[in-house]
Amino acid sequence: MSLFKNIFSKQKKETLDKGLEKSKTTFFGKLSKAVAGKSKVDDEVLDNLEEVLVTSDVGVDTTLKIIDRIEGRVSRDKYLGTEELNAILREEIAGLLSETHTGEDTDFVIPTDKKPYVIMVVGVNGVGKTTTIGKLAHQFKNQGLKVVLGAADTFRAAAIDQLEVWADRVDVPIIKQKMGSDPASVAFDTLNSAVADNADVVLVDTAGRLHNKVNLMNELTKVKRVMQKVVPDAPHDVLLVLDGSTGQNAFEQAKQFTKATEVTSLAVTKLDGTAKGGVVIGISDQFQIPVKYIGVGEGIEDLQVFNKYEFVDSFFKV
Repeated sequence: MSLFKNIFSKQKKETLDKGLEKSKTTFFGKLSKAVAGKSKVDDEVLDNLEEVLVTSDVGVDTTLKIIDRIEGRVSRDKYLGTEELNAILREEIAGLLSETHTGEDTDFVIPTDKKPYVIMVVGVNGVGKTTTIGKLAHQFKNQGLKVVLGAADTFRAAAIDQLEVWADRVDVPIIKQKMGSDPASVAFDTLNSAVADNADVVLVDTAGRLHNKVNLMNELTKVKRVMQKVVPDAPHDVLLVLDGSTGQNAFEQAKQFTKATEVTSLAVTKLDGTAKGGVVIGISDQFQIPVKYIGVGEGIEDLQVFNKYEFVDSFFKV
């Protein structure tokens, strides 16, 4: 039986369980080897556990935090059995996530006191940025919200075309210019259109290149500044999209983008095709930025609001 209350719908929970299956299976396979032949948690078990967490893409710094917490419990209870390790790990990881994630969101909500609510979406090409924008637009529209998309990734023609496909699919308006246009100009037009149309949510796609951090920083700063001419406190959320299947590379991307601009939330995609689900725990802890959404499948409904309790429950479900 689950230690956590089930606050997701049955279907969403099943999708999450299935999406984290590879990560969970790999993790428990490693964990069972780490404690093989041991009845109590000793230094050797802790060393093995450290290796399990690091190789599960939790990250070195976060792993050391978890090991430190478990060592504290071992010193209080000298006869801690290895069969209790699963429950303890689960509690400590949930505790760690609670430091960054205070709420228990289960649905796609936006603050009602900001209209339009402007989300600037950043991330390198290939991480699922445009798909995430399309799926978010679908979710917000399903709640009866008026959504506008802005194609400010003008560096690649394919980015504009891709976003247009999603706009047609979800049936929401898209503001675009030709490839090579000034991204800030597109963002300006998008917000003007959203205000005139009395829209609730604006999702602005931005260029996905990291080859020169200074250029990226300058471009994102300019986009923000121009947005503020229309909506003074925009963007209300800077959402960084990371590909969970890249493991440690996702850490590196998060590091680069958080240096280039102020990131306020994260979306971790492609968790269903990888055994690297532990990356969610490490990134959330290391950057102290809440993971707002996770991608656990290719379907339009398979972008989920990240809920720490449900995530840990699915990750540790035996």
